[in-house]
Amino acid sequence: MSTRTVIRGGLVITASDELHADVLIEDGRIAALAASGTTVAEGWTAEKVIDATGKYVIPGGVDAHTHMEMPFGGTKAADTFETGTRAAAWGGTTTIVDFAIQSVGGALREGLDAWHAKAEGNCAIDYGFHMIVSDVNEDTLKEMDLLVQEGVTSFKQFMAYPGVFYSDDGQILRAMQRAADNGGLIMMHAENGIAIDVLVEQALARGERDPRYHGEVRKALLEAEATHRAIKLAQVAGAPLYVVHVSAMEAVAEIARARDEGLPVFGETCPQYLFLSTDNLAEPDFEGAKYVCSTPLRPKEHQAKLWQGLRTNDLQVVSTDHCPFCFVGQKELGRGDFSKIPNGMPGVENRMDLLHQGVVDGHISRRRWIEIACASPARMFGLYPKKGTIAPGADADVVIYDPHAEQTVSAETHHMNVDYSAYEGKRLTGRVETVLSRGEPVITEREYTGHAGHGVYTPRATSQYLN
Repeated sequence: MSTRTVIRGGLVITASDELHADVLIEDGRIAALAASGTTVAEGWTAEKVIDATGKYVIPGGVDAHTHMEMPFGGTKAADTFETGTRAAAWGGTTTIVDFAIQSVGGALREGLDAWHAKAEGNCAIDYGFHMIVSDVNEDTLKEMDLLVQEGVTSFKQFMAYPGVFYSDDGQILRAMQRAADNGGLIMMHAENGIAIDVLVEQALARGERDPRYHGEVRKALLEAEATHRAIKLAQVAGAPLYVVHVSAMEAVAEIARARDEGLPVFGETCPQYLFLSTDNLAEPDFEGAKYVCSTPLRPKEHQAKLWQGLRTNDLQVVSTDHCPFCFVGQKELGRGDFSKIPNGMPGVENRMDLLHQGVVDGHISRRRWIEIACASPARMFGLYPKKGTIAPGADADVVIYDPHAEQTVSAETHHMNVDYSAYEGKRLTGRVETVLSRGEPVITEREYTGHAGHGVYTPRATSQYLN
């Protein structure tokens, strides 16, 4: 039984075009676009017609960096795949790529199976997985080849968190050499964790225990040093590199330099680094704990350099690193010792709106908004053009976006399973109105009409920036 939907009268925005067009959806996919008011468009009939007059019609967002139900520091992220993907949909995101975790001593396969079990049947939107590699050995390297063939084509390593996820330079080099052979992409958490641990120990010994010291010990120079080292290791291995959650202008400079040399080096930043700063970490009465994440928030002057990096394409992707911990009972584990505050912030629901605010504020263009939030992450992680665009043949992941609606961000009204908002009280212009996932309405005029289990696992090709 064929189902047809027509979206009429909106401004269709993709990474490459803006056009007043009607969109025909058939059986969960985009079937055609035609200029609004033309004979072709007027001739379309459908069971369902959505009036998008005065609105934007944009591809569903692709958030390529989330951590649902992630264990960390004796607790776990507050959003399940069910609550987290529902919140993502409310914010106009229709695909997430989450991180399955290999335990030290365990196989990649065990970690991947565990994450499949958490997600299957629970997601409101489509999802894929990256693999966190915590234990590089011969078996792991062989498994990387198999995972790439199965559609898990990216592998995250950590230069931070000694004793947990940390890989040394030799392990990183081995994984990069493997990725160079099998077409995988290494994603790097670039901070010098060994040096940071020394600074943490020294700060605590001096009695510096408040959340703000989290930002002071995780120095921008140690992010830049690790970024530089990761780039050089990738260069030695002949492998591409994707640096996650870039927060410091010095790290952006390292990525820009590598790209100017023609190296396949890519960078991601997150909304928290574009809109928040060390001023938030320094909020009194332990409120700063809400903003503890790694890499940490930086002084305000870094924000302009991150926006500039997004405009010049030295940074290609904005993801959330969504990893929420409730203030009560989770962030509070670090009262009296900032090093025990679970690292992570909520944001999967806010990304599309915050980046639209970047358009309103003149930092980026509308097409660049769609590029960094939809098209580039889809291309980077082998999902394009199934995801990330509005074009014939693409999945009908479509958002009707009201660019004039005003909203105030608040934990009172958000849908993430966390007891605070990192952007509490922030006024934004622009809001999601209706969201289709593969043609099915998940949000209908600001009402949730989706359900757990609609979202399906989506295997990925290798990065389309490397082909």
